[in-house]
Amino acid sequence: MKKVLVIVSVLAMLFCGGTAKAQVSESAEWASKIKAEGLGNSKVEEISQYMTDFMGSRLTASRQKRRADSLVIVKLKELGFSNPRSVFAMEFTRGGWDVVKTYAAMTTPYYCAFSVNPRAWSGSTKGLVKGECIVFDVKSKEDLEKYRGKVAGKILLMPSTQSYDIRFEPLASRYTDEELAALTDDNRANPRGGRYGRMNVDYRALMELRQMMADFYATEKPLCIVNGSGSFNVPGSSGVNYKVGDPEPVPEIAMPLEDHGRMVRLIEKGQKVEMELELINRFTDDREVRNIYAEIPGTDPKLKDEIVLLGGHFDSWHGGTGAADNASGCIVMMEAMRILKDLGFKPKRTIRLALWGGEEQGLYGSRGYMEQYLYKDQKKLPGFDKFALYLNMDNGSGRFRGIYLERNDAAAEFFEAWMKYIESLGFKYLSPRTTGGTDHQTFTRVGLPAYQFIQDELEYGRTYHTIMDTYERLSQADLKVDATIVAWLAACAANDPGRIPVYPAVNLNQQRPF
Repeated sequence: MKKVLVIVSVLAMLFCGGTAKAQVSESAEWASKIKAEGLGNSKVEEISQYMTDFMGSRLTASRQKRRADSLVIVKLKELGFSNPRSVFAMEFTRGGWDVVKTYAAMTTPYYCAFSVNPRAWSGSTKGLVKGECIVFDVKSKEDLEKYRGKVAGKILLMPSTQSYDIRFEPLASRYTDEELAALTDDNRANPRGGRYGRMNVDYRALMELRQMMADFYATEKPLCIVNGSGSFNVPGSSGVNYKVGDPEPVPEIAMPLEDHGRMVRLIEKGQKVEMELELINRFTDDREVRNIYAEIPGTDPKLKDEIVLLGGHFDSWHGGTGAADNASGCIVMMEAMRILKDLGFKPKRTIRLALWGGEEQGLYGSRGYMEQYLYKDQKKLPGFDKFALYLNMDNGSGRFRGIYLERNDAAAEFFEAWMKYIESLGFKYLSPRTTGGTDHQTFTRVGLPAYQFIQDELEYGRTYHTIMDTYERLSQADLKVDATIVAWLAACAANDPGRIPVYPAVNLNQQRPF
C-alpha cells in the first residue's frame, strides 16, 4: 500500500495562482537513464575519498577550509560543471583558527595518554606545561569567588555533565515503517514551543555566568580548562567565544567522559592528579565566510534564469574530516549534478550547486546567499521570484525515505508527481511537518520552497561533531541511492512547467532572527 500523505488544499491552490500548473514528471526513459547512471556508474566513492581523506577538516575561516575551497573547485571543474567559483557570503568576526599540535596526558598518579580535542578558537600553552588538576565547580558568581587566587598554574576540570549507561539498542538503525507512517500525520494541531520561546531569564543568567568565568580565566591564569565531551573514548568538537582583536583565550580541551570522569573521581577520593599538555593553535585574521557555486545552465529562454538549488554545508568542525557532517550532503549534491551532466540532460531552469560555508557557526553561508540574491531588509531582491526549489542534505549518510514539506501543502502534489519513478528506491513518504537545524531554514523562514529529506539516522547521533566523523561513517550504498533521488528530483523541478509556490502563511515583515 502506498504510504504517502495526500494533502490537497483549496486555500493553497488559490495562493498558487498561475505558478502551480499541472505537475509534470520527467519521462520513464529519463528515470531509467538516471537510475542506470547513479546506481551502475556511480562516482560516489571517488568523490567521498576526495572530500574527506584528501581535504581534511574544514572549520569556518580556517586555513584548512581555504585549502578545501580551492580543492573542491578543482573537482567541480573536473566534473564539467559551469563556472565553479568561491564567493564571499558574510563577515565572520571570529577569524581563522587552526590546530597545529595537540598532546595531553595524565602523569600522576600514573601515566596515561589521552585522546583530546582543543576547543576551537581557544589558546595555546607555552610549550609543554605540567600542573595539578582541580575540579572547578562553579554554578554562581559566589562560587566563582571561592576560587579567586587559587587557580593560577592549575588545570581546571569542569564538573562532569555526562554519564554513561549501558544501552541495549543497536548503535545504528533505520526508520521502521511505523515510524515513517507516523511522520505523515499533520502535527499542526498540537504545536510545541520553539527554541525562541525558551530563551528565558535562566538562559540569560547562564550566559552571563559564562562570560564572568571567561573574564575570571583571563585574570587568574589557569594552565588549561578541561571539558567532558564525548563518549566511547572519542572527544567532541565545539568552540569558545572569541572575535578578532580579543586577547587569546585560555587553552581549552574536550576530553571524553571516560578519561574526564576517571580524573574527577580520583580527585573526589582525595588522590592528587597531574597532567602535562602541549597545545599549539594558530589564529589568522581571515574574517570571510565563502560559498562555493557551480551550475548546469538552463536552456529555456523564458525559464533559464530560474534556479533549482541543490546544497549542503561544506564547513565542518576541526575534529575528524567532517564526513557525515557534512561532506555527505556535498557528495550527494555533487554526484547528482554529475549524473545529469554526464547524461547530457538539458534542464530548462538552471540547476545550481551551493556548498555553504559557516553553517556550524550560524548558517552564515546560506544567510549570505539570501541577503545577496533573494531577500534583505524586509525587501525582495530579484532572485526571490526566480527561486524554484532548494533541496538540502545534512543528516549524515543514511538513505532518503521521503521529504519534509515544511507545512507548505501545495508542495505535496509536486512531490507526488515527481516521486512516481523513485518509489522503487524507497522514497515513499511525504511529511507535512517542519524539520530544523540546517541551511534550508534560511529559505523557509521567508516562505521559499526549501526542503530537507526524511533520512535514516544510522549512527549519526554518536559520531557527528567528534573526531570519529571520518570516511568510515559514510554508507556508500545509501549515498548512491540518495544522489540518484536528488538527480531525478532536480531534473523534474528544472523542467516542470509549474513551480512550488511560496508558503502563503509567512509574514515577510515579521521574521524571527536567525
